[in-house]
Amino acid sequence: MTHDVYMLPDTLAHWPWTRRINPAYEETRLESSRWINSFNAFSPAAQKAFDRCDFSRLVALAYPDESKDHLSAACDMMQLFFVFDEYSDQEQEAAVRIMADAIMGGMKAPDVHQAHLLGEVSRQFWMRLMKIANAETQQRFIESFENYTDAVVTQARDRECAFVRDVADYFAVRRHTIGTQPCFVLLQLDLNLPDEVAYHPAIVKLETFATDMIILGNDLYSYNVEQARGDDAHNILTIVRQQYRLDLDGALQWLEDYHGHLVTGFLDGRAALPSFGGECDVGVTQYVEGLGNWVRANESWSFESQRYFGSQGLETQRHRRVELLHHEK
Repeated sequence: MTHDVYMLPDTLAHWPWTRRINPAYEETRLESSRWINSFNAFSPAAQKAFDRCDFSRLVALAYPDESKDHLSAACDMMQLFFVFDEYSDQEQEAAVRIMADAIMGGMKAPDVHQAHLLGEVSRQFWMRLMKIANAETQQRFIESFENYTDAVVTQARDRECAFVRDVADYFAVRRHTIGTQPCFVLLQLDLNLPDEVAYHPAIVKLETFATDMIILGNDLYSYNVEQARGDDAHNILTIVRQQYRLDLDGALQWLEDYHGHLVTGFLDGRAALPSFGGECDVGVTQYVEGLGNWVRANESWSFESQRYFGSQGLETQRHRRVELLHHEK
């Protein structure tokens, strides 16, 4: 690597899950886009940039076998995630706390129109999800989404204080800011997994391995645009460069090695899962397959959307070369 070019490690070269996409993607994308656009959340220019990210594609890749209703609810969830992400990205802690409370207010009081835009987006999404999720799943979702919004507030505090965490502290917060847990709950909609199975240590360990792989993938692919705008403190490459005094090459090697450890952990954990009995085992198998597919979906979307690599995503996926962007003025 020169100081202007670096290579993306192919962390999923031997991952057993291959790319698949839900056949209802196009129809659902149009419906979800119309819905989120109706809020006029962005200026015209910002809306175009938001649309290029194609968050419905991520959903269709992550839930390739789910029903149209299930996919629609997941698309609306993803729109909520990323509108919150865009709104909170440069704000201070106090402002982000107001947003987080509005979002949770929309879920906890769905019969009441919400004055805050994010609260109303949240409420309308939640009304759709309530139609297809049982009470147990709804409770797990609210719990996981509150953990996520609280962690985004913590991220804002770190940003405000220019605080860069160490690796262990970073993962503790990032496992929530990445937003995987609510997404994983949506994999459980049709599975009827009881709490003692859903929260079993063996299942939680697999969720953590999958989450950490998604974190590393997201941080790897977003690093260039984040470092260019000086917003890379909440990125594992920046963390390990500072903590271990590595150059970018060294940080990329660290990420590749750590990801390999996660792959091994996930596959070994899947093979060693205990039996929960009959129907539960069928549901657990389906859930774990969903976790593995989510890891692949995140990587595929990172290159297929224009969020990180513009129109060069698929080409970058092939040759893995990235030109380091100059810092924005």
